[in-house]
Amino acid sequence: MSNDLTHINQHGEAHMVDVGSKEISHRMAVAEGKVFMKTETLDMIVEGRHKKGDVFATCRIAGIMAAKRCSDLIPLCHSLNLSSVTVDIEPQRSANKPSYVKITSKCTLDAKTGVEMEALTAVSIACLTLYDMCKAVDKGMEISDVRLMEKLGGRSGSYIYDASE
Repeated sequence: MSNDLTHINQHGEAHMVDVGSKEISHRMAVAEGKVFMKTETLDMIVEGRHKKGDVFATCRIAGIMAAKRCSDLIPLCHSLNLSSVTVDIEPQRSANKPSYVKITSKCTLDAKTGVEMEALTAVSIACLTLYDMCKAVDKGMEISDVRLMEKLGGRSGSYIYDASE
């Protein structure tokens, strides 16, 4: 694995990487995050009793919109023409541990640069949206474990998250 920081030029200055000479390839990235909350909060969301409406639908839309605007949010990201963005939401109830919602995003495209930041941005904004919609009833919610789970394509090849590393 290379230790080169590609967003730093030979003078130590931040810059946008020139991808002009790279080949177009199919690229995919999957990211996930969790929002821990009281079981009562999760029940309210799942049962559709939230006064603000469908929390999961709003989170899904926010995540998709965020992936599409990633280059507006992260200074050195390239503007990408995404082929697809999905945001999946899985409520996880637990009697012994805190309940949580797992949010997973998958982004794909054919391009000269990767799509990891778009997947991570989608998950992050979906998690923040869930927090925003539910903070009035559960200020103690915790956003956690936002990470890249998998990527395919590009010079660096494939990556699959390994919890043991």
